[in-house]
Amino acid sequence: MVKNSFRILAINPGSTSTKIGLFDDEECVFKVTIEHSAEELKPFKEISDQREFRLEMVLKTLKENKIDITSIDAFSGRGGSLECCEGGTYIINDLMYNDAKSMRIVKHPSALGIVIAKELGDKYEKPSFCVNPPDVDEFNLEARITGIPGIYRESRIHALNQKEIGIRYAKKIKKKYTDLNLIICHAGGGISVAAHNHGKMIDCNDIVNGDGPMAPNRSGFVPAKPLINLCFSGKYSEAEIKALINKNGGIMAHLGTADMKEVTQMIAAGNKKAQIIYDAMIYQIAKQIGAMYAALKGNCSAIILTGGIANDAYYVKKIQKYVGKMAKVVVMAGEFELEALAAGALRVLKKEEVAKNYKSEPVFKGI
Repeated sequence: MVKNSFRILAINPGSTSTKIGLFDDEECVFKVTIEHSAEELKPFKEISDQREFRLEMVLKTLKENKIDITSIDAFSGRGGSLECCEGGTYIINDLMYNDAKSMRIVKHPSALGIVIAKELGDKYEKPSFCVNPPDVDEFNLEARITGIPGIYRESRIHALNQKEIGIRYAKKIKKKYTDLNLIICHAGGGISVAAHNHGKMIDCNDIVNGDGPMAPNRSGFVPAKPLINLCFSGKYSEAEIKALINKNGGIMAHLGTADMKEVTQMIAAGNKKAQIIYDAMIYQIAKQIGAMYAALKGNCSAIILTGGIANDAYYVKKIQKYVGKMAKVVVMAGEFELEALAAGALRVLKKEEVAKNYKSEPVFKGI
């Protein structure tokens, strides 16, 4: 007898928390954010060393909430530290598990989602999946080339939420994601603006390497020569420069906070500098949307605003003024990462999608 209902545990580790969600098909029946204090994480020299601690916290939380782990049909983990790969849902094989566990490519807690899902799946003899990891790379060749041979633009995107938003919007208008051209702007701690061409993210700003608009704690694009001068000024170490680009830059560098609620409070209190900086970020986001409009050759069904910042009416209104004539602007605020992890696994379990097999080989190897 074919099973037509599935229980899925989604696991999304972040820097200071592990989010888990239990889904019966598409319905979320349990969701919690397990916070990890600096004191708890201090004993672990490497992020990969947190594996056992985080796994135990997941099991403890399930037990405390009287959730029978044997009732779970599949485990779906947030990815990371993989070779660049196509979008889709992957069965977690040994190659994927080993790349994520070693964190040889990128050191980030999200990779532990793969590790925990695989270990739970193996222990309870259930399938484990990874859905649209941060390493998804579907760029067109022309989107990769730069003016310096050997340096290529790389695809580092909020792939999980980007794809989920595209799928949700398509379903809402009773069409298929693969039939649409969309520009999706995820604005949260990082900001990614991607061109979705019939289900493929053919171009986007690189949210790790300093590309695109500035964000709450990331610099975005800065002119190369002044940055080089800063590097050789003797005022900063290599680590400090890198932190300016993807940790302490952007709104944080200008205003001393990466919390956009604090920024809006500053503006409400009459802080003119905060107003200028916020408006500059919005302007840069609008310019990036314009670039993605060009990438789609002007054929765009909708511009979708998602992520936490999309909850701010001021931000939405300003973006609409800049880009509203290009295409319809749709607001789908927040992030749906746990939902996306469960939905991808469910599509495979219900045979609506075929799970992909990770090969640990980059989709692009240079020209």
